[in-house]
Amino acid sequence: MDRRHFLRTGAAGLAMSSLGGYAANFDANFDQQKKRRVGLIGSGWYGKSALLRLLQIAPAEVVALCDVDSKMLAEAAEIVASRQASGKKPRLYHDFREMLSKEEMDIVQVSTPDHWHCLPMIAAVKAGADVYVEKPISIDAVEGHAMLAAARKYNRVVQVGMQRRSTPHLIEARDRILNEGKLGKIGWVEVYCYYHMRARQNPPDENPPEWLDYEMWTGPAPMRPYNRLTHPRGWRAFMEYSNGIMGDMCVHMYDMVRWLLNLDWPQRISSTGGIYIDKDSKATTSDTQLATFHHDDLDVVWQHRAWGQSPDPKYPWGATIYGDKGTLKLSVMSYDFIPLGRGEAIHQDVQYEFEQYPEDKTEKDLERHIAPALRSHWNNFLSAIDNRGRPVSDIEQGYISSASCILANIAAKVGRTLAWDPENHCVIGDEEANRLLLRPYREPWEHPDPNTV
Repeated sequence: MDRRHFLRTGAAGLAMSSLGGYAANFDANFDQQKKRRVGLIGSGWYGKSALLRLLQIAPAEVVALCDVDSKMLAEAAEIVASRQASGKKPRLYHDFREMLSKEEMDIVQVSTPDHWHCLPMIAAVKAGADVYVEKPISIDAVEGHAMLAAARKYNRVVQVGMQRRSTPHLIEARDRILNEGKLGKIGWVEVYCYYHMRARQNPPDENPPEWLDYEMWTGPAPMRPYNRLTHPRGWRAFMEYSNGIMGDMCVHMYDMVRWLLNLDWPQRISSTGGIYIDKDSKATTSDTQLATFHHDDLDVVWQHRAWGQSPDPKYPWGATIYGDKGTLKLSVMSYDFIPLGRGEAIHQDVQYEFEQYPEDKTEKDLERHIAPALRSHWNNFLSAIDNRGRPVSDIEQGYISSASCILANIAAKVGRTLAWDPENHCVIGDEEANRLLLRPYREPWEHPDPNTV
């Protein structure tokens, strides 16, 4: 079968309801009587958002929280105690290694800044836990390879927080538009982000607050002077802790397209970009970037601009899939099918679940449109744990999407197209690019080796 005409089904665990038959209201496919002991590493914004969705759907007991920000940790403990059935406060830890050595946990959620995803995830699977880890899975490509190797070696289920694969209206778009062939042959895909999300300030460096262990927060990353842009939630402005907008926003949309179109590794990756407009900010990430992921006879082209206008105000962050019979636009908020010539245009919005989960209305900092997808993503993960299968956003898929975005940044840095060898996890014939697959760790932290995890 032609890859562009055969699109696999996925996102097991979502039952059909309203929303054209694909609502986030699901019949749980996991053991609803089993109480799962859960630990969270990284108790900030998305850590709490994801964890509290788990508590909405399963009889989980959060037994431990870990963070290097004592103020943030104490706040998270209060919120979790108010939301879990037992009413108990989790035990609190400053160092994830101590938490993993002292606690017996079924699930560990890793929701740290990107530069801290790898080591806690590997330590957690070694400790016998299944893991939910945020995207992108790693700060460099070798980390991602090591994380995959560890998950397989210790036979643990690892779900990556790329929940577009569990977003109800996007599942509907896959089944109703793509699987029914309404686009015809697909020849081009654009993914993009035009949010003005890059930090523009340039505040002075200062001493870290007393409640933050900045040495531990920095961990294996290069030591920069503390700046209030960095913590909390501002660390994505710096390449020392992230992969910029490529690693934050592109990875979501590129992964979504890979899932929708059943794409594996790109054969080649090219990219250009840099800081073209906002040269006065302290941020070190690009404000403008173009990247192309070459898949046989299909190119997936990414563009971000942290300035200027979006070509389509309804889709400032999303994907557009072009076929010879029509066009499909997708985002976290909606999808639109535009037929070529005669035919029925189809539009669907995200569905909220406020009646079933009224706390979604009032929870601080929750991205309300993401809540149904997070619940479905947890449902899928718990089902995979129970049957020891692969979740919809398995660590291997997270590795492919994350490493591809990292390779795009490397391609922009070296100024040439990279050919990727997925069997040997290296760039073909390019020693300079291969050296950039691994970022040096700051002592005393040691970079994991995929061959010895």
